Amino acid sequence: MTGFQRFAVYFTAPGSELAKRGATWLGWDIATGKPVPQPRILEEATQTPRRYGFHGTLKPPFVLADGYSAHDLARETRALARTLTPFEVPALNVSTLGSFLALTTDDTADLRQLASACVTELDQFRAPPSESELARRRARPLSLAQDALLRRWGYPYVGEEFRFHMTLTGRLKEDERQTLMDRAQIHFSGLTGPQPIVAITLCGEKSDGRFQALEVIPLG
Repeated sequence: MTGFQRFAVYFTAPGSELAKRGATWLGWDIATGKPVPQPRILEEATQTPRRYGFHGTLKPPFVLADGYSAHDLARETRALARTLTPFEVPALNVSTLGSFLALTTDDTADLRQLASACVTELDQFRAPPSESELARRRARPLSLAQDALLRRWGYPYVGEEFRFHMTLTGRLKEDERQTLMDRAQIHFSGLTGPQPIVAITLCGEKSDGRFQALEVIPLG
């Protein structure tokens, strides 16, 4: 687990058809850390999320704090996972979030609790964000509550501010959205039913800025 710039805890639907189609949509398989063929029409629209792979964020990317190793982080993430219970979320839907597309679900209460546990219980491993990271987060207007969360946890979307999503595109022009929305609905057709959440995935960012799965960790 050496040689990684940052780490994150994601939901990646490991081994599922959903994960496979997510990989072909983005052109990057987070499970293997390798590119995969994707439709040419998607190359530009998926350039930004391709770096991160198909995932739902639970604990966002962070630099390890001084005094900790990736093995320390993995060990504590396993210990945390053992205290958490698997669950199921309702159907995933292709949705527009601001100017990008994502898979979302209407009921995120259990996901919110899972994400909060990952953010807070693993916080000791997070180095304080740099000024450039804070500035990047604040480039998109934040509420006072979100800015307070950013200062406390290094992330503005914790607890009641959390909204689970699996990003499908970068920012799109208005005339692009419907075309890609239609294509996404076809691409993920039949896979957006209730989704079991039975594991979390510890991921690392390689020197080229792309994320790959380091360990799939079962819940419970």
